Amino acid sequence: MTILARLTEKSWEPGPPPVERERPSAGTVGTLAYFGVAMVMFSLLVAAYLMRMGLHGAMGHGSDWKSMPDPPLLWINTLLLAASSVAWEMARRERMARAATAGAALGGLFLMGQLLLWRHYQATGYTLSANPANAFFYLLTALHGLHIVGGLFAAGRALAAANMRNIALCALYWHFLLIIWLVLAALLLST
Repeated sequence: MTILARLTEKSWEPGPPPVERERPSAGTVGTLAYFGVAMVMFSLLVAAYLMRMGLHGAMGHGSDWKSMPDPPLLWINTLLLAASSVAWEMARRERMARAATAGAALGGLFLMGQLLLWRHYQATGYTLSANPANAFFYLLTALHGLHIVGGLFAAGRALAAANMRNIALCALYWHFLLIIWLVLAALLLST
């Protein structure tokens, strides 16, 4: 039954009961709605980043935009997040709590690696207020990090309850985080 049919059905009228299809769980619907909101948020931030970067020459502010270097830790963190996503996929397909635990642990390592990256940048003079490129880097990576923290919280709850449906949702969420990170990393490295 389509959503339009569900919205227009009159359950109070007598008649044969509608044919029921399996409805998605509330967790699935909530996760997909969350993906929509997060995609809009990150899309708007990427658009603001590109516009601000493009404006630095057009508005006579050419000297304030200085791109950040890409240290090896950025690539290591990306590999950690990719490995985490692979572990979550193994947990989803093979119903292995051990793989889910490894996925969560690798996600935690990614987060610690990002904090080390921040410290590296700050130690080398790439502080938040140094220029707009730095501010966007810290903003984008902080928001992604908060999403990682939320994913770790959800993973902990799913693992504590040994709920395979929620572990499957965590795997989907982790794949989403990986895609977002790959887009952000490509953006930050290419500018």
